[in-house]
Amino acid sequence: MSNSPLPPFAILADYERRSLDHTPGTPEQIDAAGLWRGVGYRLGDRRLASMFGEVMEIITLPGVTPVPGGQNWLLGVANVRGTLLPVADLKLFLEGERTVLHESQRALVVRQPGGNVAILIDELLGQRHFTDEQRCDPGEIAQGRYEQYVTQGYNVGGVTYGVFNMAVLARSAEFRQAAAA
Repeated sequence: MSNSPLPPFAILADYERRSLDHTPGTPEQIDAAGLWRGVGYRLGDRRLASMFGEVMEIITLPGVTPVPGGQNWLLGVANVRGTLLPVADLKLFLEGERTVLHESQRALVVRQPGGNVAILIDELLGQRHFTDEQRCDPGEIAQGRYEQYVTQGYNVGGVTYGVFNMAVLARSAEFRQAAAA
């Protein structure tokens, strides 16, 4: 048997084969029972979280081109890596108050029927992990227009996070009808 080194391509092919043979569990498979994980963010005074599966991506707010005839909460469309995404101000949609824009503004890219949409938030709070023991009534967080989107909460150290259901938002007739009446 020869001790000559393998050609670089053969080494890379071996790496690829071994990498494909090793398939660690997906996050859903390795989660501990009773652990809820999601993306935390703030809208006004409300601390919210949405499931990882509902948020496709978190982006810095790109330049937005207004769309004539759109609802006031539809800020316009943005080019994100060659794909045009509608950009919606969630706070304006739910509360009637415009989100204050700043340099480090973030948007959550959410899947909706017919294509993704970028949802503007006030502040990104990062990953959040909650246990069944932290589950609570969302209380004031689920009042008003939030009621149909927030059905549960989690309390961590005296701070309550409402679980905001982006799928319900994306399917709601009012949100899907971004053209002004």
